[in-house]
Amino acid sequence: MQRKLSVKHLIGIKGLVPADIELIFETAQTFKEVINRPIKKVPSMRDVTVVNLFFENSTRTRLSFELAEKRLSADVLNFTASSSSVSKGETLIDTVNNILAMKVDMVVMRHPKPGAALFLSQKVNSIIVNAGDGTHEHPTQALLDAFSIREAMGGLKGKKVVIIGDILHSRVALSNIYCLQKMGAEVMVCGPPTLIPKYIDELGVKVETNLFKALSWCDVANVLRIQLERQDIKYFPSLRDYILQYGINAEILNKINKKITIMHPGPINRGVEITSDVADSKQSIILDQVENGVAIRMAVLYLLGGQQNS
Repeated sequence: MQRKLSVKHLIGIKGLVPADIELIFETAQTFKEVINRPIKKVPSMRDVTVVNLFFENSTRTRLSFELAEKRLSADVLNFTASSSSVSKGETLIDTVNNILAMKVDMVVMRHPKPGAALFLSQKVNSIIVNAGDGTHEHPTQALLDAFSIREAMGGLKGKKVVIIGDILHSRVALSNIYCLQKMGAEVMVCGPPTLIPKYIDELGVKVETNLFKALSWCDVANVLRIQLERQDIKYFPSLRDYILQYGINAEILNKINKKITIMHPGPINRGVEITSDVADSKQSIILDQVENGVAIRMAVLYLLGGQQNS
């Protein structure tokens, strides 16, 4: 087992090898034990300064990273673009260089533009962790999703995972596809044809537009929300029409002859892509995903920036 990641930054899952993912999972398992004990902190990143640089709104991801950093004893700076000089016209590089001049070691960044994290990694001398770049990738979400599936199902190899919903606008979908395939799982996407990207065939995934058939095929259903804020045109007749065709409820799950595991990266639009009786059921591992998110992000931060201190 390799003891170091093969990459300096976490820009996307596409740049990782399976051994990287295994190492992150193994490290996250150790940290999961840490965060479930009375004293939840370790000194692994003492004297490492991390800035959370969020150019887009975020609640769960930002809080999860911040908690992970504090559990590792890092010094943490939080930056929100709307209340900063960015709103006055300052460029991304100027913003980051000003922050790095304060001797920051790592940058966790969410940005609306695809490729922003890669661009930054080439321009500044700091470790970059991509917390989501536009509709491109969201690597830590994919890692925590795959880790949660492995925990629930006993492994990933050969497991059938369907990703349901707004595939076109989802960075979570793309990162999940890369991650699951690298770990030997079979992947299907399901949603309205208008919300499935044209390039999907190049990724080697199955495509299904019938929800019942997709659910009957899978072991795990990862349900995505409809990203209305990213949709500049109508992709389906109405929200009611989408709910009738692609909303997951107890009724449709009861028609399937097997129990499947239900996931959701959040935030959940209850009553749209998933009903409360499904989201809160025993089949759901949604809250496990949230807990695992802290452990996975601790692992990523430690492996990229904290090892020298331990």
